[in-house]
Amino acid sequence: MAVELKVPEVGESITDVQIGEWLKKVGDRVERDEPVVMIETDKVTVELPAPVSGVISEIRVKQGEEARVGDVIGVMQEGAAQPAAKGDGKPAEEKREPKAAAKQEKPAEAEQERAPQSDEPIEEPTPSRRSLREALPPQAFARVMPSARRVLRQKGLDPQDVPATGPGGRILKEDAERAEAKEPRREQTKPPPVHAPAHEGARQEEVVAMSPMRRRIAERLVQSQQTAALLTTFNEIDMSGVLALRKEHQPAFQEKYGIKLGMMSFFVKAAVEALKLIPQVNAEVRGTDVVYKNYYDIGVAVGGGKGLVVPIIRNAERLSFAQIEQTIADFGKRAQAGKLELAELQGGTFTISNGGVYGSLLSTPIINPPQSGILGMHAIQERPVAREGQVVVRPMMYVALTYDHRIVDGREAVTFLKRIKECVEQPSRILLEV
Repeated sequence: MAVELKVPEVGESITDVQIGEWLKKVGDRVERDEPVVMIETDKVTVELPAPVSGVISEIRVKQGEEARVGDVIGVMQEGAAQPAAKGDGKPAEEKREPKAAAKQEKPAEAEQERAPQSDEPIEEPTPSRRSLREALPPQAFARVMPSARRVLRQKGLDPQDVPATGPGGRILKEDAERAEAKEPRREQTKPPPVHAPAHEGARQEEVVAMSPMRRRIAERLVQSQQTAALLTTFNEIDMSGVLALRKEHQPAFQEKYGIKLGMMSFFVKAAVEALKLIPQVNAEVRGTDVVYKNYYDIGVAVGGGKGLVVPIIRNAERLSFAQIEQTIADFGKRAQAGKLELAELQGGTFTISNGGVYGSLLSTPIINPPQSGILGMHAIQERPVAREGQVVVRPMMYVALTYDHRIVDGREAVTFLKRIKECVEQPSRILLEV
């Protein structure tokens, strides 16, 4: 019996999606609830599981194409056995077609198998290609992106030894490039002749459509620049107190809660204290009104496989340091795997972005509308500073507050950032609320 694969509902406001990677191809056997295809939206990437056990008989919407919620993107044959490899190895549906038509037009799935998102010429599988496919089960091979397969072959790497950062545990081209081959190929170690002609095709361009999430990020950033009066103020924080506190209590904290005490929990707590002091930063402009909020939902910018996402720590004022650290760690893992839920990315009254983890020394973060403020953290560097008439070396961090000048004045912004500085430099003030 034929069973249709339909685009599921992924959120109240989402009607259009983009079809991501098909994890199965026509003729593949699929078990019930096994992932078949990735569905990409402007917020999250979700897997579409097989509703029944059977065989994929048709793919109607290819990778990269648009679809709407409820559209049929593929068909399965329930309970069907995987077609045996006889003759030309094509499914029964293809064998029933006239030979002339079969010669004129190749199946779309076959072309996708031979040259998906790759600038390689179409050619018969080489032994190295066959060995890569045979080394992994079909589902694992499908989770190696086509551009990554080429890099893995060139470096002689086993895909199972490469850490995957793509959604759903897929190996991206960047993952393959970062990995180091244990035994590089001999031809790679031999430099080309000085006067050798340039390799044909070395100068190439690759056109890749923006994912729905990347398009949404772009729209939001442009919206922020066009609708808000953005201004950024800066300060610097002596991190000696936090570093000493972490060093003293890290073993006990980790043993009790099963997670390390990081920097973000201190800044989330400090942000809550500063938002209580300056409520304008926790408010938003709604038409001609200013909406003040008596709750503190803090967004934490996290780098995911598809781009930057900002999951929300709900009611951060009620959480302990351990609960905040556990929540952020969970967000980070699920963001890399593309497992964040849509509800976790909506709302938020204030955002914290830590560019310091990537080595950023100073930046001007952009507000996530309709919020009115965002705090930018940066790298910690030991710098000479003056303390009581003496020059000493201290671990210092620059912090930046970008705010909407329509409802937040410069005095409030500076006071807000100063409060952050006081709470982080003297963490006891967070507990005493002074």
